[in-house]
Amino acid sequence: MTSSIMIDTLKITQVQQVVITDDLLTVNLSDGRIISVPLAWYPRLLHGSQDERNNWRLTGSKEGIHWPDLDEDISIKNIILGHPSGESQKSLKRWLELRTGTFTDRPPGAPGV
Repeated sequence: MTSSIMIDTLKITQVQQVVITDDLLTVNLSDGRIISVPLAWYPRLLHGSQDERNNWRLTGSKEGIHWPDLDEDISIKNIILGHPSGESQKSLKRWLELRTGTFTDRPPGAPGV
């Protein structure tokens, strides 16, 4: 398969259904494929509640999935290509701290107010 045909295939493939379990993100595609990836690939989904995980919307022309409660976006292209989240550990740590109310703008060791 040439790269241009592969790119065209990625462009026309659309999300039909999304199923999330405690361990897997499964996406049914318009071309009949069903792709499952470990939820651990997407830490925001992994740390989200079942209600947050189930609150998703398709983006663009059904080429991606958005979770508004988790501020997470995943393109079908990245799922097909097997790309996990590209979020840095620093960003994820800050997001987790904001969720739990333990985030502070003060540098470590700075005196409190």
